[in-house]
Amino acid sequence: MTTESILIVDDEETLCEVLKINLENEGYDVDTALSAEEALRMDLRKYSLILLDIMMGEISGIRLARMLKADVSTSDIPIIFCTARDSEDDMVKGLNLGADDYITKPYSVRNVIARVKTVLRRTSGQKVAERNNTLSVDGLSLDLDLKTCSVDGEEVKLTKKEFELLAFLIANKGKICSRDQILANVWSDEVIVLDRTIDVNITRIRQKIGQYGSCIITRAGFGYGFRN
Repeated sequence: MTTESILIVDDEETLCEVLKINLENEGYDVDTALSAEEALRMDLRKYSLILLDIMMGEISGIRLARMLKADVSTSDIPIIFCTARDSEDDMVKGLNLGADDYITKPYSVRNVIARVKTVLRRTSGQKVAERNNTLSVDGLSLDLDLKTCSVDGEEVKLTKKEFELLAFLIANKGKICSRDQILANVWSDEVIVLDRTIDVNITRIRQKIGQYGSCIITRAGFGYGFRN
């Protein structure tokens, strides 16, 4: 079994070392970076998870996370924010970027390890599903070969465009997709498509997939996204 690699990015050197030692004791390969700039000089593609502080030097954790999510080679790496900032705005901003969890300082090492294990277990399961040509988020699953959708084991009937739209949003989970991106990827074969067409299909999908409908988020003026 391949050992999972974790990168800790935090400007508190002592904290980095404490987390590194304890995570290595759990069997992980762990590297540290004392700034976002230092992290960007590393090969970030090799990491299974990144523990990221928000308040750092020239490049904040939020900005680094935005850069990681914008790069297709690193966009799927799960991120856990570890920060002393505990305001709701910071939490929402981080989660909207696609972060997988948010831990506020001071925190216990046991809590961090538990969160790391939970995120890695969840994201590893999603990657296996994608390799099997399915897209899965918890109990919502799309079979890309059979073109079927199931919610908690029960098949849900979607139209062709509804299926393609939902698949596109899940494949880009954690990102806001603009209307132009959606049109180019889902309605590329259509000559003229009204913006209202996207809205109607989103509404229908939300109704059909039950509790997972709330995972489809709207950002006025920007577009739509999917998060769990």
